[in-house]
Amino acid sequence: MVVLAAVFVCAACGLVYELSLVTLGSYLLGNTVTQTSLVLAVTMFAMGVGAVAAKPLLGHPLRAFVGVELALAVVGGFSVPALYAAFAWLSLYTPAMVVASFAIGLLVGAEIPLLMALLQHLRRQDAAHAVADINAVDYVGALVGGLAFPFLLLPLLGLLEGALATAALNVAAAAVVALALGRRARTRTPVLVAVSACVVTALALGLMAWRASAFEATAQQALYRDPIVHSERSAYQSIVVTRGWFQGAEFDDVRLYLDGDLQFSSVDEYRYHEMLVHPAMAGPHARVLVLGGGDGLALREVLGYDDVEEVTLVDLDPAVVDLARSYEPIRDLNDDAWADPRVTYEAADAFSWARDAVDDGQEYDVVVVDYPDPDSPALAKLYSREHYATLRSLLAPDARMVVQSGSPFFAPDAFWCVRRTLADAGFATTPYHADVPSFGDWGWVLARPDDAGAPTLDLAAGAPRTRYASPAVLDASAVFPPDMADRSGDVSTLLDPAILRYSEHAWVGY
Repeated sequence: MVVLAAVFVCAACGLVYELSLVTLGSYLLGNTVTQTSLVLAVTMFAMGVGAVAAKPLLGHPLRAFVGVELALAVVGGFSVPALYAAFAWLSLYTPAMVVASFAIGLLVGAEIPLLMALLQHLRRQDAAHAVADINAVDYVGALVGGLAFPFLLLPLLGLLEGALATAALNVAAAAVVALALGRRARTRTPVLVAVSACVVTALALGLMAWRASAFEATAQQALYRDPIVHSERSAYQSIVVTRGWFQGAEFDDVRLYLDGDLQFSSVDEYRYHEMLVHPAMAGPHARVLVLGGGDGLALREVLGYDDVEEVTLVDLDPAVVDLARSYEPIRDLNDDAWADPRVTYEAADAFSWARDAVDDGQEYDVVVVDYPDPDSPALAKLYSREHYATLRSLLAPDARMVVQSGSPFFAPDAFWCVRRTLADAGFATTPYHADVPSFGDWGWVLARPDDAGAPTLDLAAGAPRTRYASPAVLDASAVFPPDMADRSGDVSTLLDPAILRYSEHAWVGY
């Protein structure tokens, strides 16, 4: 029973380590598909290598198992802080992740042959029956580890401390097996050595857990230019606010980052949000739908129109909205927009919410689409033909929709893919762009149903005062120089997210 219990613990821990590496990669780099594929492929290959490498150790399975477990506790437990450090200070994340995945897979692969040998030493039995017992327990352990990671370890301990807690289970497995089976040895020395090694490893893990918060804060700060003044991890993403004070200047720079991607800088965010919102408000605008933009800055621009009757804002992460409502520097930027009684907030995935809204017969005069850049499959679906077709069904007669579309200079293929996809979904479009210093040259696509013709870039009569957007600026924004001219390519769909491919090849060299 001791050996089978060890099999259970080892399987659960091994899967947690793999999931930890996948999750860390998605936090830091955002591309879940690539990270998952790399981690699983390298780990599975290394497990095969580890199984073969364990053959010379089968003559002393107890000693070898304890050594492998302690090595796995160190490698697996310290893999998350080590990779975070590699990303923050060395810019070597992917090579380090491959090495960590291989090392974890190598050690996990050695566990089963050693446990099999231990089981045979304890009770001689048919090899097929022994393999069946071990595999059954192994798969159940993997199930428990896979479920414990998202529902227990991650929410209660976080990624870093969760990996360390998992490593403690490896140490415990090594200690229990050593104590339970070591009595068969001729001397107590091997048991004492094994238990002492377990104690030392446990102390090292405990020390790292004690310093985990300080380490994470130091490593996180290394990723940002300005001091971090707020940091949290919501159920969906990392939320970081930095604030830089400029000596001798009359302003400071408040910046919001989601999963490391800049969302706005207080120095120039008005340029982005004025250009996003005001061209779409040139027609009817009694009922407005804002998709994304939980920071409330697009909301601020919409609410500047006194004749707006109601605004519905859909954003997946309530933590961002709570921050924009309560954190004074951001609340000051959005003019306390969330306190306006005309605003209704829906905490939902915009893709699913829009489909339900169509079924409910909802219609809007203006739709402002302010999604993050499509650098993951979860975001790419929000730039698909299917989603745009759904949004088209939400538009009232003479309605307008605007879509933030990225940079036509740094990511031209992705930018023009948005326009092509909107056209394929039944929209007449007008692309435009402007200089937002924090982002560079940035672009949007204004759209309305194709039977109404391409929308013009205008400001509404009685539009609120703007600091950047003006009739002359809007006229100029529709002009694209030759190096940013429209180009051919694919339409992005749910099953073929072309925009994700285009985004992955953008920003090269920048």
